[in-house]
Amino acid sequence: MKIALACDHAGFHLKEQLKQYLLDLGHKVEDVGTFSTESCHYPLFSAKAANLVKDGVAQLGIIICATGEGVAIAANKIKGVRAGVGYNNEVARLMREHNDANVITFGALSTTFEEAKERVNIFLNAEFQGGRHALRVQMSKDVEK
Repeated sequence: MKIALACDHAGFHLKEQLKQYLLDLGHKVEDVGTFSTESCHYPLFSAKAANLVKDGVAQLGIIICATGEGVAIAANKIKGVRAGVGYNNEVARLMREHNDANVITFGALSTTFEEAKERVNIFLNAEFQGGRHALRVQMSKDVEK
């Protein structure tokens, strides 16, 4: 699977750990930065990763900032992107199964590497259930029009 990966300065170390983990699992990773802990603007990097998902260059995206909230807000501005903060294992699963989320975000201040690995695995392996959820996802897509 090809995964878009991005972060701001606060998420840099966790992004680097997840990148190596994903590569070790055999995934392809499109890392769009940032590439250091130097202060930067998270919306720029969030939009880069979200656009890769929107354009089909990557199947899913992972974006990290201090809280996960800012990058989720920025990613959700991109038409076709459904991003959520993976703040626990159940949410990481349900955002895929019920919301057909294609981007998961993390807060580096509150998420350890071990927690992020577990939630990434859950997110990548969960599948959209459709059914009653499909109508709700479509309703959300209709808001974008």
